[in-house]
Amino acid sequence: MLNAIDILKVTRANILRLIDKYDLEQLNKIPEGFNNNLIWNFGHVVVTQQLLCYGLSKLPTQVSAELIDRYRKGSKPETFVDQSELDLFKNFAEQTIIQLEKDLAGGLFQTYKIYTTSYGITLEGIQDAVQFNNVHEGMHLGTMIALTKLI
Repeated sequence: MLNAIDILKVTRANILRLIDKYDLEQLNKIPEGFNNNLIWNFGHVVVTQQLLCYGLSKLPTQVSAELIDRYRKGSKPETFVDQSELDLFKNFAEQTIIQLEKDLAGGLFQTYKIYTTSYGITLEGIQDAVQFNNVHEGMHLGTMIALTKLI
């Protein structure tokens, strides 16, 4: 049986393959009827994983506070994302999973602030957060696929 980290790895690989098919103009394009774009969705899933797992565990995130503010829930694309920021997120997409896997194995997550998501799921600990994060990333991958039909 697959575990939650294995599912996360596959979802991130699918997101990276999708991102690699488009240039910066396409990644930054906000199609009519949408309020975000491919690159925002990519940054958002990375940031959200950090907030759900590390932020609610009162641990430091690997992603800066500035990037968290720009990609967190309720934000929207404000500026054109350049190649250096795209490359940063590509690195984060892989490194944050590697670190999460190490930190889970090392027992780093000792506390967790219970949180009810806008999806209606209450997260009571790190295992809930990792499992729900997969649902969240799958939803955003679906949105990204829809966006590709319009760019």
